[in-house]
Amino acid sequence: MIRDNTKIKGRIKFELFDKDGKLVAEREIKNLVTALMDAYMADQMSDQTDIAIGYIAIGSGTGQSTSSTGLATSLARLALTSTTQGSGGSDNDVVYVGSFGAGVGTGTVSEAGIMRLDDDASLMTYSSAFTPIVKAAGDTLAITWTVTFGAS
Repeated sequence: MIRDNTKIKGRIKFELFDKDGKLVAEREIKNLVTALMDAYMADQMSDQTDIAIGYIAIGSGTGQSTSSTGLATSLARLALTSTTQGSGGSDNDVVYVGSFGAGVGTGTVSEAGIMRLDDDASLMTYSSAFTPIVKAAGDTLAITWTVTFGAS
């Protein structure tokens, strides 16, 4: 029997720290893979002309779908802190990390996305809408977004 294990899935960990560095909220959820990510993967398997994924964004909107190309209502975006590939049994994972420090992305955060460019309105590869997290001006929101390619 042949099984297809090529599905892309993701999980996101949000950690909200107050101005004193104390963890005040933590949440883990699944992500949505967009049609742009499907096209990006095909490009990477062929001629690799597309620009690498490099940004993370947060917003206060909802209603994203697989055809969405950007966040509904952007609050902030920044370059990823790091992008790494897993190792051993997790070598089909890619881990994206971003951190929105004090004064960045302040407000009610209810959506997040991973972008190819410094543009959160047209090149979103992954997205997620979730129960809002309120980020005060002195808070830091750390996001670890793990994407798994295949069955692991």
